[in-house]
Amino acid sequence: MTLQVDSQGSVGVSESAANGTVNGDGTKASWRGGQLWLLLPALALLAIFFAYPLFDVVLRSFRDSQGGFTTQNYEAFFSRAIYIRVLLLTIEIAFLTTVFSLIVGYPLAYVLANSGPTVRSFMMLCVMLPFMTSILVRTYGWMVILRPNGIVNTALATLGLGEIQLIYNRGGLMIGMVYTMLPYMVLTLYSVMRGIDGRFVAVAQSLGAGRWSAFWRIYFPLSMPGVAGGSLLVFILAAGFYITPRLMGGDRDQMLASIIAYQVDVLLNFNFASAIAVILLIITLACFGLYARIVGLKQLLTSKV
Repeated sequence: MTLQVDSQGSVGVSESAANGTVNGDGTKASWRGGQLWLLLPALALLAIFFAYPLFDVVLRSFRDSQGGFTTQNYEAFFSRAIYIRVLLLTIEIAFLTTVFSLIVGYPLAYVLANSGPTVRSFMMLCVMLPFMTSILVRTYGWMVILRPNGIVNTALATLGLGEIQLIYNRGGLMIGMVYTMLPYMVLTLYSVMRGIDGRFVAVAQSLGAGRWSAFWRIYFPLSMPGVAGGSLLVFILAAGFYITPRLMGGDRDQMLASIIAYQVDVLLNFNFASAIAVILLIITLACFGLYARIVGLKQLLTSKV
């Protein structure tokens, strides 16, 4: 930006600059270009610790034990019924975790987004508190609570209801998975709900709509990007989960991550484990593609907290 003085003594302002032009939002393009080097450390870390390992995993999935190119790892996976069953079970558990997290998380996020500052701060602390604790500690905590002589079964026995198997089965696995994934669902929903203008609902009610009708026809559609984004995030994370299914699930509830760990830790078959990891990655990319098709990634990237 430069100052110009004409022969009449008037002072003008020129938007042109010697080192670049100014775009619509007032930011110099040359300034932006000159600051791009600040991204180099982050890009270098992504390249070393994300892009290269991912490329290596994909490459290993097409190698045999002698290092030659082969597709036998994928053929072995899809030719054995046990692996297909585990793949379908992984999708089923991830889907159920997403549904239950949404059922529990949506009302919680709604109250969080529409409550006063004091209640909101307290509830946000409760939601964020699990992030401050190791997931292994949290899982062991639930195992202590749900074990046969834990607090839940002790209370049931006191009431004369008898003991219930709450761990090492599908029920225990769902409790652990939903508890672990709930903060991701709530925070994603909350970020979208905070951006909803409450005047829309107020106007609907002023025109005669009931509270439920105004919520269902105005508020809920506006919160759909949060529902879709939270569901996508929870499903992807749940599909690759290892600790909770391993510790709280039964023998028939083990997921693909457990198969990968077994192939690496016990059989030392890194190539087959890489093929399973690539299949899991394809499922993730398919979910992203579905989200982009239905909702659009712009809604996910522009959500505000």
